Amino acid sequence: MKTATAESTVPEQMSESPVRVAVVVGSNREGRFGPVVAGWLLDRIGERDDFLPEVLDVASVELPTALSHSPSPAVAAELAKVTPALADADAFIVLTPEYNHSFPAGLKNLIDWHYGEWRAKPVALVSYGGVSGGLRAVEHLRQVFAELHAVTVRDTVSFHGAGAAFDEAGHPRDAVGPAAAAKTMLDQLGWWARALKEARGKRPYGG
Repeated sequence: MKTATAESTVPEQMSESPVRVAVVVGSNREGRFGPVVAGWLLDRIGERDDFLPEVLDVASVELPTALSHSPSPAVAAELAKVTPALADADAFIVLTPEYNHSFPAGLKNLIDWHYGEWRAKPVALVSYGGVSGGLRAVEHLRQVFAELHAVTVRDTVSFHGAGAAFDEAGHPRDAVGPAAAAKTMLDQLGWWARALKEARGKRPYGG
């Protein structure tokens, strides 16, 4: 009788393709701090091989606040800068500051111009601000994405007193805490992205 070995009884691990993640920089304010946080986050993502990021910057898109089911050619051209990337993404990371206890109007506008692109996909949230670290903006975004049938992951990354939290080179003065928070958040995002992608492949989302 042939004896099974450990090698023969353990199934081979199938290689998984990277999660396509759209990183949305949510501020278009003059003198914004968002690109600094985005640069740090992209470095953390770059340390892994399970994500394929694409940056979508609210400041690079000019969308009217008046929504339309039949956008003009000019608006369609602006949508073409972001809509395909949102549609192709398996997951999202949204970076937001906090303006007046909530998130920026430009970010809300970008979200509202889309619907099906968010559905049944996970969203991770990274925030920065003053004493609250942008967490009030995060909680408002959770409600918005719930309405759009997206799933926000539990853990976030937040920078309190963000301007003083980074040095002149764009590195957090406390490198350990934010890096650990980012790992936890990205681990959760990757799990949800694969689970929901598999579910969408088996049956259409019926929400």
